[in-house]
Amino acid sequence: MKQKHIESLGDNHISSSTETPLRADAFDKSDAEKMKRIEEHFHIIMEELGLDLTDDSLSGTPYRVAKMYVKELFYGLNPKNKPRLSVFENKYGYKKMLIEQNITINSTCEHHFLPITGHAHIAYLPKDKVVGLSKINRLVDYYSHRPQVQERLCLQILKDLQETLETEDVIVVINTRHLCVSSRGIKDKDSFTTTIEYGGCFNDNMHRNEFFNCLKSELKQ
Repeated sequence: MKQKHIESLGDNHISSSTETPLRADAFDKSDAEKMKRIEEHFHIIMEELGLDLTDDSLSGTPYRVAKMYVKELFYGLNPKNKPRLSVFENKYGYKKMLIEQNITINSTCEHHFLPITGHAHIAYLPKDKVVGLSKINRLVDYYSHRPQVQERLCLQILKDLQETLETEDVIVVINTRHLCVSSRGIKDKDSFTTTIEYGGCFNDNMHRNEFFNCLKSELKQ
């Protein structure tokens, strides 16, 4: 009964905060210490699956998984790895919509630790500040590289950009495919998930429609 309850909770996208749930001691250990512990634990998992870790093909897998978790897939958990968002004075007085779209997302579902892949489309109306375009991509990559729920990912990107640009006029759309849907459970390989978060002027239909029309026109090319 307990297992069924846990499984049902894992299929619900619920969270008490837009912050990724982390323990207070999350960064007390060094990356090397974490990798050593993960390697040990994953060695046990592979043994429980009945795999022969003396085989040349498998012997290095626990270390490779540990390194991948700490240094690659989940580097976005550590705030020390957060990219510095360079902002510049809006000297041109540019006041129209600025859109950065088709930003690659490679994330991980926190319920099953399976891949989430897709794209983010982001727009903002500059006020006094503008941000380097590549920095938006780096911010998306940073928040994507942690165990995630798509709704939270969307909100984290939105709130960070709003604070950095000192404007509420930001919109974030994320389209992804979840391997936990396509490879387990219902095994639906064609569906995808869309989340939308926005503030400021994008609460108006006119600005939202302008944004979505720009996305549509690009998709037709």
